[in-house]
Amino acid sequence: MTPWRGQIKICGLTQADEAAACTAYGADAIGMVFYPPSPRNITMDAAKTICRELPAQTARVGVFVNETFDAIMKIAAYCDLTTVQLHGQEPPELAARIQREGVGVIKALFTRSAPFIHEADLYPETTFLVECGKGRLPGGNAMTWNWREARTFGRRYPLVLAGGLSADTIAAAIAEASPDAVDISSGVESSPGRKDIRKVKDFMRAVSACMTERSSVRRIWTPAHYQQNRS
Repeated sequence: MTPWRGQIKICGLTQADEAAACTAYGADAIGMVFYPPSPRNITMDAAKTICRELPAQTARVGVFVNETFDAIMKIAAYCDLTTVQLHGQEPPELAARIQREGVGVIKALFTRSAPFIHEADLYPETTFLVECGKGRLPGGNAMTWNWREARTFGRRYPLVLAGGLSADTIAAAIAEASPDAVDISSGVESSPGRKDIRKVKDFMRAVSACMTERSSVRRIWTPAHYQQNRS
């Protein structure tokens, strides 16, 4: 076993000061949700304020659910997003079209609902976020699940693990799934969309103690790409 050296995305941010604090404690990526039914839905102006104040090396991720190409690209350009996370039933053609525009794509796949993890080959050259997909809304819905189900998947594809993560569960999640990155939202919140910085600190501390059987992990978010997008 070796120390885990993967990356961390904190998602569902709505406040610039909380986003800045998350990056100060080590977050590699900040996620903002553009999906009106979500309690973490954010306006374009609020997201732009967050993105403008983030360090250049921090990934700026917009989360969308079954949105159109034009709407996604409008928001990506306005907010200066580096990455788009597709969290619905988006077709492979949409992911490829976004990638051709120079924006990174993370596609959510699920173990209990469509699109399933066995459909990964339909999305070439894409990074995947995997969770169970059992909740009422798209996303982890704070549900723990059998993270080991993603272990074999992560040997073949770039893997971001989500769902049921917290300071108390992250060691088990990383040991079981050996992901390249982890994505947390409700596990560090005081209420939907509001991050509890004490919980963020506790989570980061817990991650620093995590161990994995893998000797190396893939880099999901690369600083050189962000800097290029901002130049």
